[in-house]
Amino acid sequence: MANNKKKQLTPVQQEYQTFQKERETNRPVLKNCIKAFITGGTICIIGQALQIFFLYYFDFTEQTAGNPTVGTLIFIAMLLTGFGVYDRLAQFGGAGSAVPITGFGNAVISASIEHRTEGFVLGVGGNMFKLAGSVILFGVFSAFVIAAVKTVFIQWGGL
Repeated sequence: MANNKKKQLTPVQQEYQTFQKERETNRPVLKNCIKAFITGGTICIIGQALQIFFLYYFDFTEQTAGNPTVGTLIFIAMLLTGFGVYDRLAQFGGAGSAVPITGFGNAVISASIEHRTEGFVLGVGGNMFKLAGSVILFGVFSAFVIAAVKTVFIQWGGL
């Protein structure tokens, strides 16, 4: 099928395709996947260490230790974003730094930093959730749907 397509192309188009293929950079997909895995895994190890810290030193239960752990990870990501460290981490780790909860903190604070010259209310407040607003909306809506389904099937005994 690719040969049929090449036959239908004009000589100029064929020349351009060969020109493009010669200059196209090869993407190191495996290397990027390994970097993302290491970065995301390191963030998860830090999160697990924080959770164990909250379990043993602040008498949280396993069910309640997740809340301060998530809050602390978001706070650390926001601090690192403010100091410019998280950007370098994201350049190295790619999706490995964007997928964990720290990527959410980075998205919120980076939009705020970008628009701080417009003032605190219109700049920071108005643009803070520009990138993360859809994530929050989807999370709240999903929680509502799951709570409604749980209420119907568990508390009311089904239909």
